[in-house]
Amino acid sequence: MPGNNYFKSNNFFCIIVVNKNFNVMKPTLLVLAAGMGTRYGGNKQLDEVGPSGETIIDYSIYDAIRAGFGKIVFVIRRDIEEQVKERFVKKLKGKIEVDYVFQEITNLPEGVKVSPERQKPWGTSHAILVTSKKIKEPFGVINADDYYGVESFKILHDFLVNDKDPNCYCIVGYKMGNTLSEHGHVNRGVCGVGADGLLKNIVETRQIEKTDDGAKAPLNDGKFQKFTGNEVVSMNLWGFKPSCYKFLGDEFRKFIDRSGMDPKAELDIPTSIDKFVKNGEITIKILMSNERWFGVTYREDKPFVVESINNMISRGVYPAKIY
Repeated sequence: MPGNNYFKSNNFFCIIVVNKNFNVMKPTLLVLAAGMGTRYGGNKQLDEVGPSGETIIDYSIYDAIRAGFGKIVFVIRRDIEEQVKERFVKKLKGKIEVDYVFQEITNLPEGVKVSPERQKPWGTSHAILVTSKKIKEPFGVINADDYYGVESFKILHDFLVNDKDPNCYCIVGYKMGNTLSEHGHVNRGVCGVGADGLLKNIVETRQIEKTDDGAKAPLNDGKFQKFTGNEVVSMNLWGFKPSCYKFLGDEFRKFIDRSGMDPKAELDIPTSIDKFVKNGEITIKILMSNERWFGVTYREDKPFVVESINNMISRGVYPAKIY
């Protein structure tokens, strides 16, 4: 499989709970949980937002299980390993197969050495690449600190099960206005969508802020780019096939050669795949969700998240206690 030998294996550690339904090839859900949460001021991935101590990840996994996913893979930092084992691996035993890998600065192509100035890994594309030995089937990708909604996981699952083109991926898209925080700026991949529903391009746009009539983001010349709020954005809810490891791996090596030892340089998923979309090597379907995103980008976001969860529990979307 392309990309399977791309990384050294001595930095990986995993726990696997065998799925008894091994004859059924179900898609995997990859949870990106290695972020530092600097704007939030703490480990937001493990912050409790549900009435019985649930995290946002718990609700995403609950939605993924009932949508039909067969395995969860966490990408984590080594320092939160014990928390992940205690909070997720033990609780999910018997419910779904579980695996996790570490994203570290030593996860590099053979022969590449880390600059002494580099202190952290290389972003979301790198996070996907460190899972190349663990995922052999179509898989979805989510952020650990984002709530995506029940409908979104059903849309993602159905695509991964039914679309058989190995080089066709998907984004579950949202209206920008449904993804903004009341407490500060956010980063979003703004999608250009063709009449055929395929992605034309994606621009990682930083520091998007909500305004009275939409949103805005700063430009390099000091002016602002304005948005209506109806633009289609990516919330890092992707559907991939195993072929993506080759494309992401090729682009990551070029990135490392070009600027990867810059202490702050990162390679995000939209930047990695944009050129492959434009040259026709891959296609990406935009599958729209009507769900409203929420997350804990900032600590001030938490009360709204807690209130939203409680409202859904009262409407029967979730039980009062997941586990």
